[in-house]
Amino acid sequence: HTLAQLKPLPATIICYNAGVKLAVKDSTVLDDLQQLAKAGVDILVCGTCVNYFGLGDQIAAGRISNMYDILETMAGAARLVRP
Repeated sequence: HTLAQLKPLPATIICYNAGVKLAVKDSTVLDDLQQLAKAGVDILVCGTCVNYFGLGDQIAAGRISNMYDILETMAGAARLVRP
């Protein structure tokens, strides 16, 4: 819940590997992700990871992306927060 209160908000949140599970319908952080998206935060969800975990029909926040776009976004970022 803290990320949604951060000022300034991040420009982008990237969900990859098991992190894509944060964007599913029953996620405990779904409301926060949806609020962040409404506030203009771009939420990228790795499509390959979604397919690997069989979550294609369960993604409820963000947009399905690919590793090229994810890496391009990371390479262009002034700051990164990593897990």
